[in-house]
Amino acid sequence: MFAPMADSLTDPRTVFLHPGEFYFGGGNTRIATLLGSCVSITVWHPRLAVGGMCHYMLPNRQRPNGPLCGRYGDEAMEWLLARIRETGSRPAEYQAKLFGGGNMFENAMGGVMDIGRRNIEIGRDLLAQAGMALIAEHVGGNAHRKLVFELWSGDVWLARPDRYASLGDPLS
Repeated sequence: MFAPMADSLTDPRTVFLHPGEFYFGGGNTRIATLLGSCVSITVWHPRLAVGGMCHYMLPNRQRPNGPLCGRYGDEAMEWLLARIRETGSRPAEYQAKLFGGGNMFENAMGGVMDIGRRNIEIGRDLLAQAGMALIAEHVGGNAHRKLVFELWSGDVWLARPDRYASLGDPLS
């Protein structure tokens, strides 16, 4: 969904994304999510102060005819690119950041299920294909992450259970 600019004098509104969800908008809005092996891509246009975030679980699938599903990285990126086109802007004008992809199933099947690594790889590939500059990333490892993306500034705030103090350090 695309949201119009909000009144900057009001308290920020928070949109929480669950796995498979995405949001695009602007104004006095922040987007939050929690990640394990899932990946979030944030995109932000510095001049228009609009942007979005997706939260995908798997890199891709054999896609049947039908609506896009945000659980898959390639389809989530397709959705983000459609929202970008609706603004009349181009993907190359956006700043992108990539988060998550933790190895949450480290001992499962001798490491064969490294879904996090595959999610990171597809995220980087999709951003490169779209011509979007990847200006920051915090990926891999084996811990959960909490993200908060401020649409008015483009800042992304990150917290990890092993380093909650990092919440005060925006990744810009």
